[in-house]
Amino acid sequence: MVPVNYYIILSAILFTLGALGVLVRRNPLIMFMSIELMLNAANLAMVAFSSVNHSFSGQIFVFFVIAVAAAEVAVGLALIVQIFKSKHTINVDDVNSLKG
Repeated sequence: MVPVNYYIILSAILFTLGALGVLVRRNPLIMFMSIELMLNAANLAMVAFSSVNHSFSGQIFVFFVIAVAAAEVAVGLALIVQIFKSKHTINVDDVNSLKG
C-alpha cells in the first residue's frame, strides 16, 4: 500500500508545475492546461485525504470539480476563438483590452 504522503507530495509537485505554467507562459491555451493541472492536483489531494478518512465525500466533491472544470474549458476555448477572430492573435500580452 502506498502511503498518503506520496500522493500529497505528487499533488504539491503537480500544483507547483501548474502555477509556474500560468505565471511563466503567455499562451492562453498553455495557461488553461496549467489551470487544469492545478485542479487535478487539488483533486488528487482530496481523493488521498478521502481515502485516509474512509469516506466518499472527497470523491463526490472531485466529481463536481471535474464537471465545473469541463464547463470552464468549454467557455475558455470559446473566448479564445472569439479573441483570435477579432485580434488575429492569442498572445496574452498583445490582447490587453476588451474593446472591439
